[in-house]
Amino acid sequence: MPARDKPLRRKYTFKTADGNGQTAQVVLVKHKHEREAHVWMKAFLWALYLPAYPDLQVEVPAPRENRYKPDVVALDPWDDPRLWGEAGGVSTEKIRALLSRYPRTHFALCKWEQSLGRVARAVRAAIRDGPTRHAPFDLLRFDEDSRARFIGKNGRVAVSFDEVEWQRL
Repeated sequence: MPARDKPLRRKYTFKTADGNGQTAQVVLVKHKHEREAHVWMKAFLWALYLPAYPDLQVEVPAPRENRYKPDVVALDPWDDPRLWGEAGGVSTEKIRALLSRYPRTHFALCKWEQSLGRVARAVRAAIRDGPTRHAPFDLLRFDEDSRARFIGKNGRVAVSFDEVEWQRL
C-alpha cells in the first residue's frame, strides 16, 4: 500500500536486535489520519538508535516537556531527553524551540522521500542562531521502497546507517 494512503487505525508490531543481540519489540498504533510511512519511520528510528540508546521508547512524552511530544525518546535519570527523534513534518519553530531548550540532546529527524537539503539549511540556521550545542543533530531520508527493504514479513526491522541517506550536523 502506498505511503500516502491513510486507511483505518491499526496496530503494527515491530522487532529488531538491541545492542546486546537480544530481540526487542515495540507495538505502534497507526491512527486514522496518520500515514503509514510515519509509522514506518518511527520504527526505523527506533531500530537505528536502539543499540546506542537501549531505553529508547516510541510515542512516549518527555516528562518535563509541556509543548512538544517526540516520536522516539531516550531519557536520562533526571527525565531530560538524551535522544529526541522526529519522523516527518516538523516546523522550524519547533526545531528552534527544542534546540534552545535541550542543547545536550541528540536529535534525529527523518523524512520520507524528501530531499534533506532544505531541512539541513533550516537546521543549520537554527543551530547557528541558538545556544551552543553539545550533541549532534542527525537528518535521515527514507525512500519509497524503505518499507520493503527494511521491514520483513514478520515485522522484523533490519536497517543500518549504511543503508540510508543521512547526515550529521
